Amino acid sequence: MKSVAVFSIKGGVGKTATAVNLAYAAATVGARRTLLWDLDPQGAATYTLRLRPLAGASARKLIARDAALDGLIQSTDYANLDVLAADKSLRHLERQLAADDKAKRIRKLLRSLSDDYDRIIIDAPPGLTELAEQLFRAVDCLVVPMLPSPLSLRARDQLAAHLAKHHAGKAPPLIGVYSMVDRRKALHRSTVDATPDLVAIPYASAIEQMAVVQAPLGATAPKSAAARAFGELWTQVERRLLG
Repeated sequence: MKSVAVFSIKGGVGKTATAVNLAYAAATVGARRTLLWDLDPQGAATYTLRLRPLAGASARKLIARDAALDGLIQSTDYANLDVLAADKSLRHLERQLAADDKAKRIRKLLRSLSDDYDRIIIDAPPGLTELAEQLFRAVDCLVVPMLPSPLSLRARDQLAAHLAKHHAGKAPPLIGVYSMVDRRKALHRSTVDATPDLVAIPYASAIEQMAVVQAPLGATAPKSAAARAFGELWTQVERRLLG
């Protein structure tokens, strides 16, 4: 089993759309048994796949007890793709993690799922928090969506510096990806063209419509430029995981 966290220090960079479409690609294109773990209290990834938290669910309590998460996992409309849904209790997860002394709790939970899944994609909340630190110690790869702007690139550089300082030699590889790219804007064009090795996800109404139709882009607009770009990103991620 390999795990990928879609993470950014900043919010509003297309993190959830990236996580959902990567998970869909892993399950369909890659034919991997895939779990999308929604760790963001907003639950946007859960909603986008037409799911909601189970009645009475408390992901925070199960995580705090190192308990089995199987009871919270739900199947989706797509083969090979399951979701571990977010619920409101995750708003208090940071406080719980900061209060205990089990720095490898998330790693242990991921390993408990390894017999059932080949790939686990995590939609992580933004910010350098205790949860983020545990993810850095647990996952095999970080995918970092960035807007093609100086502030977003600065946040990526800050993350790389943080990993080098606090997780030296043990940090997961970081794969940057541009999101919401509008090539009509000179700044976007110059930023993307300066680093052609990074995948660029175009700004597209089809991505915005994901929350309306509640489906991954690959299921609704598989031939679109954005869907192809997400497929290219998955290829990069998979190569890194197998590398």
